[in-house]
Order: sequence, then structure tokens, then C-alpha cells
Amino acid sequence: MRNPGANVRRILIVDDEPAICEVCLKVLTGEGFEVDIAANGKEGEDKLEEKHYDLILIDIRTPVMNGKQLYQHISEKYPELANRVILTSGEVIGGDIQGFLELAGRPFLPKPFTPKDLKIIVRDALKPMEK
Repeated sequence: MRNPGANVRRILIVDDEPAICEVCLKVLTGEGFEVDIAANGKEGEDKLEEKHYDLILIDIRTPVMNGKQLYQHISEKYPELANRVILTSGEVIGGDIQGFLELAGRPFLPKPFTPKDLKIIVRDALKPMEK
């Protein structure tokens, strides 16, 4: 039931922190986006089956299925979406996270972030779609 022709841009937020989800929802709906929230990678995976998304913001550390696993799933099943993922984390970047970020080559938004930071990274990630 994917509908890439819709006028409203859709963003999926995959994060288990309610405060982060609330900020993303408020800021991004205020910018005119339709926003869905998933508390973990498995919920995100399910939502991807239901709708088309223009952008996905994924927390690397979520329960059930983490962000790395979800990104791998997206890369395999929806390769056109893999280049429209923004990764985020509140953890100190090192070791396995650093290696994953380098391998994925996706924009990274460290937590905590400001609404302005969120708006900028989302706009930048969507620019290639506007051409």
C-alpha cells in the first residue's frame, strides 16, 4: 500500500525515547510533514510495509530491533530508501557505532539535538529529492 505520488512528504521516526519523539513530531509537523513514530526497529519495519516514506530518522540504539538492523533491512528490501536515512544516537560515538556510521555513510544527528538542528538535517537530506 505504498503511495509515492502523495503531495505531503512523510517521515518515519524510529526512537524509543518519548521526549525525542514528541520533539520530532512537533517540529516536523510544524514544517508541514506527515510524521509517524515507531518505538523500535521492528515497529519501523512494520510501518515501512504499510506506507511510503520520504525520509527515515533512526535511533541506532532501540530495543527489539536496533537501528543498525533496521538500516540493513531497509538497504536490502527498500534500497531506494537507504539513501534517505538519518541516523541518531545519544551515546558516545566509538567502536562499533563509529564503524557502522562510516560504513553506512548516512547523515548523523547526535542527541540531544535542537529543533533547528533537526530542521537543517531534514532539509539537507531531502534536497536531492527536490531536483
